[in-house]
Order: sequence, then C-alpha cells, then structure tokens
Amino acid sequence: MAIDDHHPHQQDHAAINRSSLPPVAVVMVPFPAHSHLNQLLQLSHIISSHNNIKVHYVGFSVHNSQVKSRATHVLNPERIEFHDFPTPHFQSPPPNDTKFPSHLLPSFEAFTNLRQPVKSLLTSLSETARRVVVIHDLLISSVVQDASSLPNTEAYIFNSISAVSKFAFLRDVMGFKPGSHPKIPPYEGRCSAEFEAFVDYQFQFVPVNKSGHLFNTSRLLESDFLDLILEKETEINREMKLWAIGPLDTVTIFKQISNSSSHKQKDCLEWLDRQRPNSVLYVSFGTTTFMENEQIRELAIGLELSEVNFLWVLRDADKGNVFDEVRRPQLPDGFEERVKEKGMVVRDWAPQLEILGHRATGGFMSHCGWNSCLESLSLGVPIAAWPIHTDQPISAALITEVLKVGVFVRNRGQSDELVSSSAIRDAVKRLMASEEGDEMRIRAEELGCELRKATAEGGVSRMELDSFIAHITR
Repeated sequence: MAIDDHHPHQQDHAAINRSSLPPVAVVMVPFPAHSHLNQLLQLSHIISSHNNIKVHYVGFSVHNSQVKSRATHVLNPERIEFHDFPTPHFQSPPPNDTKFPSHLLPSFEAFTNLRQPVKSLLTSLSETARRVVVIHDLLISSVVQDASSLPNTEAYIFNSISAVSKFAFLRDVMGFKPGSHPKIPPYEGRCSAEFEAFVDYQFQFVPVNKSGHLFNTSRLLESDFLDLILEKETEINREMKLWAIGPLDTVTIFKQISNSSSHKQKDCLEWLDRQRPNSVLYVSFGTTTFMENEQIRELAIGLELSEVNFLWVLRDADKGNVFDEVRRPQLPDGFEERVKEKGMVVRDWAPQLEILGHRATGGFMSHCGWNSCLESLSLGVPIAAWPIHTDQPISAALITEVLKVGVFVRNRGQSDELVSSSAIRDAVKRLMASEEGDEMRIRAEELGCELRKATAEGGVSRMELDSFIAHITR
C-alpha cells in the first residue's frame, strides 16, 4: 500500500507546512547593460507592489549600485532585495568603437560567473517558497540554466528589445518566414563578431521548458509582430504564453513626473521651465554610444545651424564599471557661449523621463534604444532617429516607417559614414520647424495618450500584466 494509506495525517501535516510558505518568490536576472538593468528594475518595482510577492534582484555589486543610483522611483527595500555578489576583476577599456560597444564585452562575460551563486539562491528559495519564478534576460540564459532542475521553479524570458526587432531576428537569422514586411529592414546585427559569439553561446541555454515570454511593449504598438512571434514559439511548445506588459515606464513613473519634486533642483529642468511649449529638441544617445570628436563637432554645428532650441546630454559611453572615469567629449571652441540663448549642454546624468515629460520638449534626437523609444512614445514626443548598433535600426524603422512619429537623421546604409552638419540641420528643422513635424507631434501626443491608457486600469497592457501576476500566483 502507499505510504499515505498508512499515515493519512502525515500528508495533511506536509500540506499544512507547504501552505504556510510564502506563495511566490520572484528572482530577476538582468543583463549587465544599463537599459536592460533598468527595465528589469522597473518590472521589479511593479511586481513587488503586489501583496505577498518578494522580488530578488540579482547582480554584481557594481551593477546593482549602478541601477539603483540611476533609478527614478523610490525603491522599497522590504519588497525588493538586492543580492550584491562580489564583482570579479575584469578589464574595462575606454570605448573606442562607433558601431558597437565592444568595450563592455568583458563585463558581459564576467557576468556568466554568477551561475553558481544564482543556483544556490534558487535552491534556497525553492525550499522556502511554494513557487520560484525566474525572470531573466534572454542574453544571460546561461546563468539560470540550473532553474529547470528545481521542481517548483519556472523560468520566463524577458525581452528587453522591441517585438519587431525580435521578429526581424527570427526572420533573418533563424530562417522564420512569416510573410513580407518591406518596411522592416534586414536584421544586420551591427554587432562585433565577439558579441555575436557570446549571444550564440547564451542561446544554447535558453530553457526548453521555459514558461513564457515577457515583452516591454504594448499591443497598441506591435500587435502583429507579437502574434508572429507567438506563432513561431507555439510551433515548439503549444502551451507557450506571451505577455506584452509595457511600456513599463508609464506604469511606474508617469504620475510621478507631474507630481514629483525630486529633481526640481536640476539646472536643465529649470532651463526648460523658461522655454516655450514644444520648442526644445532633447538630444541624447544613451549609455552605450561612442562618438568621435569629429562627429560631435558636426552635430554641434548642425544644432547651431538649425536655430532650434536644444538640450544636449553629452556623455561618453558607460564603461564596464560606470563609476570609472570616462572621456570628456570635446565641443567646438566657443560653441556653448554662442548658443547659450538657445541651447544647453549637460555633461552628467540627466533625468530623461522628466525632460521628455516637460511641456517645453517637442522632439527627441535618439539612438533608438528600445528603452528610450518607449519613454519618448509614452510621453508623446516624436523622434529624430539616429540608430547606431544592434536592434536600434529596426526600432528606428518602426518609429519612422510604421508609426510615422519620427524622421531619420542618417539614412539606411550610412552606418559607417560621418553624418554632416547640413544633414543634421535638415533633420532637426524637419522635425521641429515644419508642418510635417507638427503633424508628427500630434500623432505622437495621441499615441502617448493611448499608451498611458493601455497601462492604466482596464487598459490592454494592464490586463496582460494582471494576467501574468495571476499566472505566477495561481
């Protein structure tokens, strides 16, 4: 006879003990580049706001310090526990490649050493929670490869790129042929060979039994592409689930932008307060973009020639350790003095969401990293697209060709060429000082309003988020 027949109370006692455990522990394993770290921190903030869910955010101490120091919202240490593993030594050379941030690869490779610490954490949590939910960046799958060996652990892939970029990768790299989308350019990668090898290695460890995909996007933006991705995934696993839960920044941040005074002492915000509505072009190229001084000079001259007000965040690309000193990019002699009535140059970290949400901001010159695209779109700001590497050209095509809320600064096929001051001037005037630009601003404002509704109660993204929370707490 079965043991339960001899000891009926033994099973009841075990069940009581198990039911007394916390229902779910969520473990976030991000990829160690800032936009990836930030998106999973935003998701941590959202998930931890639900009752009975504790979030464990995993990383080297240097990366956890980085993402916390740049966080826009207040973090609740009782709901989000940071696991600061010792940072190993790795080379952090200065950035010197205008096409891809190869200097970050040593920090990416070092992150794979977290496999054993993550395994130990998951093992411990699996004994103290009824369910362990691992949400990990696709690009760091090797770190969570042991999750499948734990019986009460589920793994979900977080896609920090746009659905259209994932679609283009499946179409062009994996050979998936779902139909013609002529407005979406080929996925050329624009990566170093070393990074492509790193990605190929990570893909070996994508869990076969993964429980689903999360996308930081909305069906309002990318419904067709999300459906095509799910079609491909269900060919492998009929039970595969996919949730489009973004834009995450509008879930966590938007209400704070109009009410918060946390950054009111920032000089750039005070400067924006003195400008006319929709008159300022915000210029920023994210945390991984390196520009040669010659290109910076052309950009400066182009902005000056446009005669458009601008706020330019001029910083070098992050190093592997963002607290290391970086190069100070050089501007043309006398530039800041000449443009002081119309422009402002910021050389430190700037509150991007508050800048984009300011009434004076009417456009955003961007590298089209997906995080920046979502922030701009959700706040109703059209984009002057200047993609640099990896998925950015695909997201730029979505912005300009599909959604029609932006213009290209550099044309396709010009990735290795210097962008002239005249081309920059023309793109800026087209976005900021033309009827076409005014129409784009109207479309962007309407789209931003719809995206904010999507993440509010009853909105399509909010319902998908609620569905995911219900799924992991079932």
